[in-house]
Amino acid sequence: MKIIHTDKAPAAVGPYSQATEVNGLIYTSGQIALDPATGNLVGDTIEEQTEQVMKNLCAVLEAAGTSPEKAVKTLCFLTDIGDFAAFNEVYTKYFTGKPARSCVGISALPKGAKCEVEVIAEK
Repeated sequence: MKIIHTDKAPAAVGPYSQATEVNGLIYTSGQIALDPATGNLVGDTIEEQTEQVMKNLCAVLEAAGTSPEKAVKTLCFLTDIGDFAAFNEVYTKYFTGKPARSCVGISALPKGAKCEVEVIAEK
């Protein structure tokens, strides 16, 4: 197993890595809308936060030698399932290959984030 890290995405705030590589697959940890430089939450709206989440994921995937186009599965968490359509508007700009996906509503995320996304991608 190889650990993936980049300073272009928020550092892990616990005992985990930004991503790992196993047998040619990249498994990212969930990303929320944190600014990599400050660790502060970015944006007040679901659209703003989703954009930052996608920037963070793209940075991690790039560091792993892959991209959103090679995603095979995503797992998305929304604190308000009513944000589903607005979330999808941003999501579809990045995951153009239409990977398999689960999207679930949950009660809360760290730092009051509105969404979190994790990815499994081919290298």
